[in-house]
Amino acid sequence: MSEETNKPEETDDSLHNSVPVTGMYKDWFLDYASYVILERAVPAIEDGLKPVQRRILHAMKEMDDGRFNKVANIIGQSMQYHPHGDASIGDAIVNLGQKDLLIETQGNWGDIRTGDSAAAARYIEARLSKFALEVVFNPQTTDWQLSYDGRKREPVTLPVKFPLLLAQGVEGIAVGLSTKILPHNFCELIEGSIEILKGNTTNVLPDFLTGGLADFSEYNGGLRGGKVKVRARIEEEDSKTLAIKEIPFGTTTDSLIDSILKANDKGKIKIKKVVDNTAKDVEIQIHLASGVSPDVTIDALYAFTDCEVSISPNACVIVNEKPVFISVNEILEYNTKQTKKLLKQELEIRKGELMEKLLFSSLEKIFIENRIYRDIEECTTWDEVLQAIDKGLDPYKPDFYREITQEDLVRLTEIKIKRISKYDSFKADELMKRLQDELKEVNHNLRHLTDYSIKYYERLLEKYGKGRERKTEIRAFDTIQATVVAANNAKLYVNRKDGFVGSGLKKEEFVCDCSDLDDIIVIRKDGKMMVSKIQDKVFMGKDILHVGIYRKTDDRLTFNLIYLDGASGRAMVKRFQPGGVTRDREYDLTKGTKGSKTLYLTANPNGEAEIVTVYLTQGAKARVKVFDFDFADLDIKGRGAGGNILTRYPVRKVQLKMEGVSTLGGLDIYYDPVVGRLNTDERGNLIGNFLGEDRILVCYKSGDYELTNFELTNRYEPNDVLLIEKFDPEKVLSAVYYDGGSKNYFVKRFQIETTTQNKKFNFITDHRSSALKLISSEKQPQVKAIITKGKEEEEQVYDLDMIIDVKGWKAMGNKLSSYPIKSLELIAQKKEEKQSSKEEGKDEDSDEIEIGSTVDLSPKKDSDEEQLGLF
Repeated sequence: MSEETNKPEETDDSLHNSVPVTGMYKDWFLDYASYVILERAVPAIEDGLKPVQRRILHAMKEMDDGRFNKVANIIGQSMQYHPHGDASIGDAIVNLGQKDLLIETQGNWGDIRTGDSAAAARYIEARLSKFALEVVFNPQTTDWQLSYDGRKREPVTLPVKFPLLLAQGVEGIAVGLSTKILPHNFCELIEGSIEILKGNTTNVLPDFLTGGLADFSEYNGGLRGGKVKVRARIEEEDSKTLAIKEIPFGTTTDSLIDSILKANDKGKIKIKKVVDNTAKDVEIQIHLASGVSPDVTIDALYAFTDCEVSISPNACVIVNEKPVFISVNEILEYNTKQTKKLLKQELEIRKGELMEKLLFSSLEKIFIENRIYRDIEECTTWDEVLQAIDKGLDPYKPDFYREITQEDLVRLTEIKIKRISKYDSFKADELMKRLQDELKEVNHNLRHLTDYSIKYYERLLEKYGKGRERKTEIRAFDTIQATVVAANNAKLYVNRKDGFVGSGLKKEEFVCDCSDLDDIIVIRKDGKMMVSKIQDKVFMGKDILHVGIYRKTDDRLTFNLIYLDGASGRAMVKRFQPGGVTRDREYDLTKGTKGSKTLYLTANPNGEAEIVTVYLTQGAKARVKVFDFDFADLDIKGRGAGGNILTRYPVRKVQLKMEGVSTLGGLDIYYDPVVGRLNTDERGNLIGNFLGEDRILVCYKSGDYELTNFELTNRYEPNDVLLIEKFDPEKVLSAVYYDGGSKNYFVKRFQIETTTQNKKFNFITDHRSSALKLISSEKQPQVKAIITKGKEEEEQVYDLDMIIDVKGWKAMGNKLSSYPIKSLELIAQKKEEKQSSKEEGKDEDSDEIEIGSTVDLSPKKDSDEEQLGLF
């Protein structure tokens, strides 16, 4: 009892002696958060540097003697300014060195492509680059503050005359906010600054050292909410091998290979092995399993691995001691104006220095030539000496730009006798003239500060821009549907009677191979349709008549259905497409009356319409008890349509009489030259209307041609394609190419004689400098050439069909001109000529696209008919 009574007393004493944490949390946490934001994680907009980076560069400038220094020594020097451990400083130095802009490195500094770390600080060396020495430092324009212990001075910010923040990029996580600014191209930033100085707007886009392809359509100026898609550069070496040549920003070869192996283990892609041959350049070889399409695998790599990554930028910088979210274009504008301001300060400082030098040179000249120094010989005190010199200068004082101070007089007394005796008036005048000329130039630059700033940027671009060209190719990416490119890693089974469907029913009826991302469509005898996600085992209703894979974007799958309407007893017939659906919801394909049921059902992948024989019951009152019905007589409608009356009499059975053909006609295939893909969505240019065995002809800049099918998964490198059209074996191709061996242009005309699909055939010379310049399938193509005759240029028009006859595709051809050719242009055939060609029997279904010629590549439609889509 006494123990229990003592406990409250002990608690009261502890509460009486405790310190409330409310105030501590409110004040100390805010101080901590502010410190992390301002002093560690977020860069300043003025120089684009975090404090640790700024202190490292300042320490390296203090140590700079033109030679390399051990990084361990640089770390030690930096610790005088940065009150944190050597590990954080070492990591920051390595990060700066790997960006290859401000620091020249020596030794093993690691590799951002492979993820290899740098060697220990005692083994690697660094020094400031010439670029850093020129644009980052100037003690005269630097604002200084005391270091953390008060022993030394350090810069508040460095006077950087370049958009360094955007060139290097930055990433940091603070308390309650983060920043992620992507690196941009060195040359493009300078060009952007020049445009800003000229009063124009600019839009800079990121560029990554790892190269790759990037889609910046949603970049949003680097602000929050924006997104950048980055892809690896994947090349098809042959039908069984892919090669990754460049990797996405933020990944490494190891992480990329791991993601590929994981996707293979999960069955998303099918590969034999992955080989990493990365050395000086990235090269990851992917060996495909037999029978696997390289184009589909490339799409699957983008869909299921780190070959495509999405980056979310978040531009946050410190402005006036506060974090501010600002776009990269605004940052560039701020840095450009700051550069102009710093250049003005430097000019004003130089102007002051020149004026002081001119002033003292004038004082010295007057002092010596007028022998004022003799006036001080009889002076007995220091004050008398200064007064004598000042009196001797009185007649000249109105010509000086400022008053003569006692300090000026003292400097005159410090001139040595030897200098006075050897004074050369001519040399002094020459020196003053040079100073005056330089001062005149400085004043001119101050009056024309914008032009001076533009010339400064142009000089930087000329001096340091070589080798810093854009590495990341700007592309527009197509949307890859994972369900289309996923490898078939599962099998679909069905128990029709009991109504179970799934990949785990291995003892039941096999339906087809599928992916674990697929959806299943089921139609039952009671006329109900349902779509569900594939599972090991799922109940979808008894008496299943049809089961298959459901593709939301498939607008050609058509069902032919005959059903009994329970209310009227009539047999109804309809053709429909499944359309858009909600998973696991039942859709009634009949009128929904009690007793309705399916009598006949077929699924037709290309809208085929068969002929069936209908047998009525023996007791039916109809005179004709057996008749045929052709589904082609029906229009395709929505799944909710009731259909047409097939017969009012009871039906005994329905049998297939004759397989049908497609009633949807051919498929209109379009080519989008921006993304290099085929589509049926009317994006890009219509290639033609395709059926079954029709093929596509593609001609490349390398001088290769290729025949392909019209699968939408096909990939074509848009920058390499010169001609893409529906293949017609009767057409004649006219080509102009450059032969690297003879250094001449040749013209040839030929027909495609090969029939092998997905294999490239080279029809120009095999010299490494040879390249296809123009190719056309027009009947009478014309080429306009600018030829050089001596010092004069002349325009010449060539009718290619008149220069050479049609020969074999391996023929070399005839020389186009004996004069040097400066430029070539394919002259577009006039509309009336094309119409005439069509009337003479030219393929009306084809609409060839000659990329790089004068053919209009804007999207077009054949008619204003209503376009049907899924709903």
